[in-house]
Amino acid sequence: MPTITIRQLHLKTGHWVRRASAGEPVVVTDRGRVVAALRPADAAPRGRPLPDREARIRRRSSIPVDSARYVSEMRNGE
Repeated sequence: MPTITIRQLHLKTGHWVRRASAGEPVVVTDRGRVVAALRPADAAPRGRPLPDREARIRRRSSIPVDSARYVSEMRNGE
């Protein structure tokens, strides 16, 4: 398991993330103190999936809006 500094992570982030995603955990240190570890993400999702908000929006009834009419009414003080 390689140990790198924050500076090394900053300079070659993509390299270290690819190594971690390949299954090799990487430990990150700050002035000799361990502050983080990069490791592959779990393939299984955690918790409930997020709701499909776009599908909910598509199911809403559409109300025709004539914005020009409303703007002209506001300008005329009606």
